[in-house]
Amino acid sequence: MTVSQADRAVIALLRENARMSVSEIARRLGVSRSTAQSRLERLERSGTIAGYAVRLSGEYDAAQIRAHLLVTVSPKLSGDVIAAMEKMPAVRAVHSISGSFDMIIVVEAPSVAELDAVIDTIGALKGVDRTMSSIILSTRIDR
Repeated sequence: MTVSQADRAVIALLRENARMSVSEIARRLGVSRSTAQSRLERLERSGTIAGYAVRLSGEYDAAQIRAHLLVTVSPKLSGDVIAAMEKMPAVRAVHSISGSFDMIIVVEAPSVAELDAVIDTIGALKGVDRTMSSIILSTRIDR
């Protein structure tokens, strides 16, 4: 899928504010409203823009405790492990990685005790061989 510089500019604006009006996108890009609307519709039709998301307040976000959980998984059971984690609301992201671990899982909870319980639950899943967790102290850049 090829994305033009103009498409990347629309995407950057929507990352800034996914609820930005088409008129505001057009104004910021220096194009007509119909041009901005056409570009946006094309990005949606092509699947480049798959949806829009909620950005939570800094206050709510700061109240969450997050960790990166490095996980080694038995290869034949990785699908089962991922399926189990999809059902866990505390699991925010699962990344397949290279190296001595197989996955990085981003988990979050409102307390250390709840985060600990989530990490224990993941560690106890059939197919999970080893875990190592690191609590995120602060986020310096989040795009």
